[in-house]
Amino acid sequence: MSDAALQLHGLVKVFHQGERRLEVLRGADLTVHPGEMVALLGPSGAGKSTLLQICGLLEKPDSGELAIAGKEARKLSEAERTALRGRTIGFVYQYHHLLPEFSALENIVMPQLIVGRSKAEAKARAQSLLAEVGLAERASHRPARLSGGEQQRVAIARALANEPALLLADEPTGNLDPGTGGRVFDLLIGMVREKGLAALIATHNPALAERMDRRLRLEDGRIVEG
Repeated sequence: MSDAALQLHGLVKVFHQGERRLEVLRGADLTVHPGEMVALLGPSGAGKSTLLQICGLLEKPDSGELAIAGKEARKLSEAERTALRGRTIGFVYQYHHLLPEFSALENIVMPQLIVGRSKAEAKARAQSLLAEVGLAERASHRPARLSGGEQQRVAIARALANEPALLLADEPTGNLDPGTGGRVFDLLIGMVREKGLAALIATHNPALAERMDRRLRLEDGRIVEG
């Protein structure tokens, strides 16, 4: 495998629904390098979310090769997969998935504690990230007291908490109105560029896709130039 942040080759994923066999991925190939933003397009049901779940080590493919930051991932144990995911991958979903009982700051601290960072270091990094996303004054607010755009900005900060090599985003502005979504995406692009991350972003929005380095489409279980 190369030094790419994400590399997959010949990925196959099949789901069984009763006697029906559904091939979601049929030999998908993809490489994403550090500093590169790639848009993943395709209709609902094409398998974009499944592909992201596999790239994020949350699902296992049935066959094919998968490497994250140069580390072959398919044969890792569950504990090894969890550790690799925590250290190298950040996730941003359509809905923020913040823990409602915790403050914005605490939501960013928690993933850092999981990978072994001290509480003091985690808090300092969380405060720095909240400042970067323009929410330093909202650190003590729980999600219910934040607007949709603010919640998603906290989610972006949380995704970057452990300084990942790879950012995966599934319709990151799909739950926001166009104006708010545009501002959140501006922030996301700026932070990805500044930190030199590799990013794979699934979106239905062609205007957002045009702002990325490459546009790929998932069609009939394969990835093609979009």
